[in-house]
Amino acid sequence: MTEGSTPERLLDLLAEAKQLAREYYKLTGKPLGVTGEIAEYEAARLLDLDLAPARTPGYDAIRPTAEGDQHLQIKGRCILPGSKPGQRMGRIDLEKPWDAVLLVLLDEKFDTTEIYEADRPAVTTALTAPGSRARNERGQMAISQFKSIGHNVWPGK
Repeated sequence: MTEGSTPERLLDLLAEAKQLAREYYKLTGKPLGVTGEIAEYEAARLLDLDLAPARTPGYDAIRPTAEGDQHLQIKGRCILPGSKPGQRMGRIDLEKPWDAVLLVLLDEKFDTTEIYEADRPAVTTALTAPGSRARNERGQMAISQFKSIGHNVWPGK
């Protein structure tokens, strides 16, 4: 959070961004491109995380623990009604420093429905398994695969 910002003002801005994104999608049929930012803020708010400074290589948030800070990559995906199965997450870079990945699933209103977490060893194993160019070369995996290697950390509504 930047100096002079307040959680209340950030919530107001987030609500405005969600409204604009919904309206933009209705008019164009295309996403506005704010899903990642909304997902990061929602994960931080719901899981009591500290957001990393903008453009921090490898991770988006920090979770303080008794054993030390955990660095978390946050991926967001808006799941629209009637969307096809097999949707993929954004790229996960195995070369960057991070401890776990959070997947924030949003509904058509950009409200969080679920958050899943998978640790680095599980993600690395899944991404380096032979057989998928999307996984091996692009660092992407299907949402269903991520759910199967991770666990639900926020149950949603």
